[in-house]
Amino acid sequence: MMNWTKILMVWYGENKRDFPWRNSKKPYHVWLSEIILQQTRLQQGLPYFHKFIDAFPTVVDLANAPEEQVLKLWQGLGYYSRARNLLFSAQWIVEHNAGKFPNTHKDLLKLKGVGDYTASAIASICFEESEAVVDGNVYRFLSRYFGIDLPIDSSPAHAFFKAKATELMQGESPGDFNQAMMEFGALQCTPKLTKCSSCPFVASCLAYQQGKVDQFPVKAKKTKVRKRYFNYLVIKSPTEKTFLQKRTGKDIWQNLYEFPLVESEILVNQKELSELKAFAPWESAANKPPKLLNSNPIKHLLSHQQLQIQFWSVETQHEPKKALDHREIKTLPVPVVIADFIEKHYPD
Repeated sequence: MMNWTKILMVWYGENKRDFPWRNSKKPYHVWLSEIILQQTRLQQGLPYFHKFIDAFPTVVDLANAPEEQVLKLWQGLGYYSRARNLLFSAQWIVEHNAGKFPNTHKDLLKLKGVGDYTASAIASICFEESEAVVDGNVYRFLSRYFGIDLPIDSSPAHAFFKAKATELMQGESPGDFNQAMMEFGALQCTPKLTKCSSCPFVASCLAYQQGKVDQFPVKAKKTKVRKRYFNYLVIKSPTEKTFLQKRTGKDIWQNLYEFPLVESEILVNQKELSELKAFAPWESAANKPPKLLNSNPIKHLLSHQQLQIQFWSVETQHEPKKALDHREIKTLPVPVVIADFIEKHYPD
């Protein structure tokens, strides 16, 4: 496989992109980039990387940050548990590792939110440890080239593809090889808009030879999507203040802020909302019936959930406890759908 690997590394030398974490190879930078870019497009994630580095130049700076500041900087990326894990892991590094970043695959796995993929990326890129990275790009590239029909969401898949990548890595710098594999999947062997005509492996790619490029990688399961209906109550007090509350528990958007929420089993109208038990405390304080602020429900897609969201204006007779003015609500970390609403309805 040496010739195969040589072809890949030549392609990488000619096509690799210039990233700040790729130049520095600092483990803190690589870690941040990997967590931010998981399931996030590069164009969207790169500004967040710079914001975090500007706010927290070192892992010690991040460890000392308030959670609300970290969540606010993360706002818009989704998967907020990753932001909380970043903070938790930074604090662990300071408290248990004297502020020094772990430098082995084994120790990197001790960080909350770090699995084999991220640990392998950091260990190989920063410390030249021979740990092959397996991500969506690698699954796609290898399954197409070798015609591997093992479902990538099956339990044996990760070990199988990691072993295959490790075999191909032999004789190369682990960090450069892993980045070449991921870069090839990101730029050349892409999910839909394949570029087979310019691919250096096209002559020996089994999926291409069999006309099955779009059939790889194979997945066995279909994700079940849960439908939920959110009714947000936008409180309007006599002094034009409103109210946001913090989400707690093990649901989506943990520790972010939102308007008071009434969740329903179906999409509801004004009368149906007023009849819901969860609305009763607000109805007793309201001057008039709730008024729908968006004529069509906002559809918000998460990885396993589909939300349909309605915003209702509720004018109250009394000032809610911890009422906030327009300026104050913009300082709180909120889900992106709430942020968009605030931007539209509470302009500067």
